[in-house]
Order: sequence, then structure tokens, then C-alpha cells
Amino acid sequence: MSVAKTTVDKLLKGYDIRLRPDFGGPPVIVGMSINIASIDSISEVNMDYTITMYFQQSWRDKRLAYGELNLNLTLDNRVADQLWLPDTYFLNDKKSFLHGVTVKNRMIRLHPDGTVLYGLRITTTAACMMDLRRYPLDEQNCTLEIESYGYTTDDIVFFWQGGDSAVTGVDKLELPQFSIVDIRLVSREVRFTTGSYPRLSLSFRIKRNIGYFILQTYMPSILITILSWVSFWINYDASAARVALGVTTVLTMTTINTHLRETLPKIPYVKAIDVYLMGCFVFVFLALLEYAFVNYVFFGRGPAQQKKINERLNKANNERTRYEENKVDAYGNILLTTLEMNNEVMPSDVGSSVSDSRNSVMSFDSSGVQFRKPMAPRDGFSHHSLDRSAMRSRANCRLRRRSSKLKLKIPNLSDVSTIDKWSRVIFPITFGFFNLIYWLYYVN
Repeated sequence: MSVAKTTVDKLLKGYDIRLRPDFGGPPVIVGMSINIASIDSISEVNMDYTITMYFQQSWRDKRLAYGELNLNLTLDNRVADQLWLPDTYFLNDKKSFLHGVTVKNRMIRLHPDGTVLYGLRITTTAACMMDLRRYPLDEQNCTLEIESYGYTTDDIVFFWQGGDSAVTGVDKLELPQFSIVDIRLVSREVRFTTGSYPRLSLSFRIKRNIGYFILQTYMPSILITILSWVSFWINYDASAARVALGVTTVLTMTTINTHLRETLPKIPYVKAIDVYLMGCFVFVFLALLEYAFVNYVFFGRGPAQQKKINERLNKANNERTRYEENKVDAYGNILLTTLEMNNEVMPSDVGSSVSDSRNSVMSFDSSGVQFRKPMAPRDGFSHHSLDRSAMRSRANCRLRRRSSKLKLKIPNLSDVSTIDKWSRVIFPITFGFFNLIYWLYYVN
């Protein structure tokens, strides 16, 4: 113990932490390795991720070489404040802290040849700019950039100690929403106006797990869309049921859209989940509009046309009544035009007309209207009442023929229910085609 104390005192005596090892000579070669303890969170809203790791750096400082002991010296963490340390920092760091329970989580270990091992337990929140166009069927690439802040490549060089095995602990990570597909280690130089600096990059390729979104977003949206089609099987005159069902499904889809937007950043482009939810919203909204169209056909256009037809029939009936009243002259004679005589006189009336012609005289007035003026009745019997009843019978027959022609123009409302029958087929087929295109495009 006294030998170790003497050795440490000797090493620190006259040690100048302001100068790097081999000052004025070749650059210090610093090897780095990382053991990932956990990736705590990955946030799409803040575009960052939080990682807890054991960050270790190793370099050789000849001023700390010793030969008195053939042992490695693990020193108290407070000794690190008395030694030269690389000015390493995380380029894309937002917020970091060194764990300090129960003491500062850092380690200094000296080797007889002067090699220094410096370890830290750090939690850092690093920026990760994500492309969410394929969200939630996306893959992201998040990096951790390590660089020297002040020393250029003339003074310091970084490298991954151990090559591809410099980063460990990835296989033990369990992320609730992501799976780590691949990691990549890169070492390069970057140039700034102040010189060239060494930079190490740790790149994570992560893939989002779709299971959560299928249960929380896709399946509810599909079921709500199918629920909106139930209105096609409800009778068209059940307005309260169909309107309530349509409005409820529309509001539910709006709520899902709003909740999703709150968990994502305000980005200008359209995401894959937006395309799907908007498609479901359109199908739900069209189902509501389909009932509006059916309601208009049944209770709007049909009754309106029926009302117009009734008005035309009433008008025609009134004109007929006035026309009949005008066909009786001041003497009680029934007036007939030439057209009416040709078209309206029935064959059964011909015989009676011939027989009556013996008892009447054919006359013409100044307007060209032909009428029969009865002669003096014989046997005290008058044909005036018989001709009047026959005329009324013919007028009613013609009115019935005209009304039957008008009724043909009224649409058959029972046939309009085919709109619902076609909707039961068209909506599911179109929605299935939409899903097929969506999943083939975004999954591949």
C-alpha cells in the first residue's frame, strides 16, 4: 500500500493537465467503446431519443507510466480532475448528465505502460431527425456523433477500439415500439474553418413495430367504417337511426384523427397513417351522404312531383267544370264543337243522335258552333236531361284518361331502394380495394 501511494504521488507530482500527452509530437490516439445499457425513449414529437450507456475512452500517456508495481491501479474518481482528459463531446446532444448516485459514476484505471482507461456512465438525449412519410410503417436511422471539441487531427485521433465489436449490449435491448435492425460504426474527419476534427458515428437503424398501431388505430378505423355500412340495412324511413349512426361514426373518426395528431409533430407532409385515416373518414362520410341522397329521393323529389301532379289535376278538373258550364246556352241547349262531335261522340250515341235528329233542327250560330235546337216535344217528353248526362259521362271519361297519362310521370318510389342494395356491394368492394393498394404500397 505504501508502494502504491508512493507511485501515485510520484505520477501526479509535477503533472500538468494543461498539456496533452506527447505535446509537440504525434497526435494522441484515443480508442473508444460503448456498452449500451438501455434506450429509454424515442420521441417523434421532439425528434430525439434517450440512451443510457457506459462510455469508455482509452489512450496512452507516457507521463503516467510506472515500473514499481506490476499491477493496474484503479483510482478514485476524483483523481480524474487531476489528469489530462480528451475534450470529447456529443455533437447531436440535447441534454446529458453524468450519474452521481452514490458518487459520480466515472472510473480511472492506470496501466504500467501509461495507458489510461477512463469510463463514464452517461444518459444523453440526442437529436434524431426522422422522416415520417411512411409512419407507422417506417424505418428510422438515429446516430450518436462523437467529436473532439478543441483538438484537431494534428493533436488527437479517434478510433473505435475493437472494430465492429466496439459497441456491445445491443442484442440485449428491448424496445416497446421499435426493433433494432442494424448498427453501423463510422470514423471520419470533418472540416471546419478552424481545422479538421476527428468524428466517430454510431448509427442505429430501427424499425417500428406495427402491432400497437394495428390494435389502437387500424382495427378501430376498419370497424368504424364497417359500422357505418349498417345504415344500408336499416329502412329508409328510419331517419333517426340512420342519421345518428352516420354522425356518430363521422365524429369517432374525427376523434381518432385528432388524438393521432397530438402525438406527432406538426410536419408539412402527409404520413401513411394520415392517408389511411382520411380514406376511412371519406368512406364513413360517403355513407352518411348516401342516406342524404336516399332521403331526398324518397321524401324530397317524389312528394314534390306528386304535389305538382295533384295541382295539375285539380287545375284540369276546374277548367273542365268551367268548360261544361259554358256549353249550355241561354235556352238550355248543349253546345258542341265540330272537333268534339268527331272525337267525343261514342258509337252508342250515334243511334240516339239519329233518332233525335227527327225531333231537332240543326242550326249554326255566328261563332261557328253547331247546336241542336229541339222542336216541340212530343208526348210531353224532353231529351234535354238525357243529353246533359251523356255529356258529363264523356267528360269524366276523358278526365280519367288524362290523369292516367300524368300519373305515368310519377317515379316509382319502391325502386329507389336499389340505392341501398348497390351501396351494400359497392362500399365493401371499394374499401377492400383501397386496403389492398395501401398495404402493398407501404409495406413494400
